[in-house]
Amino acid sequence: MVVMILERVPESLRGELARWLIEPHPGVFVGDVSAMVRDRLWEKCCRRLAGGAALQVWSSNTEQGFEVRTWGATRREIVDLEGLRLVRLR
Repeated sequence: MVVMILERVPESLRGELARWLIEPHPGVFVGDVSAMVRDRLWEKCCRRLAGGAALQVWSSNTEQGFEVRTWGATRREIVDLEGLRLVRLR
C-alpha cells in the first residue's frame, strides 16, 4: 500500500496521480501499486511540484511496517530516532 500527500501542487499533477491512486480527500492519494510504479510516481511528483510539497508512505518490512520520504517545504519534518520514524513540527 502507498499513501501520498500533496500540498500546493498543480491540479494537473493531482489528475495524473488519480490515474493510479484514489483521492479520498483533496491532496491525499491511496493505492496498492508495485515498487516501480511507486518510485516513478514519486519522481514525477518531485519534478512537477512547482513550489509545493509531497510526502509518501508505503508498506515495508521494518519495525514500524512502513517507510516514508518527503520533498519540498512542509511544516512537518520526519526524524529518524534510532530506527524509529517520528514527526516533528518545525
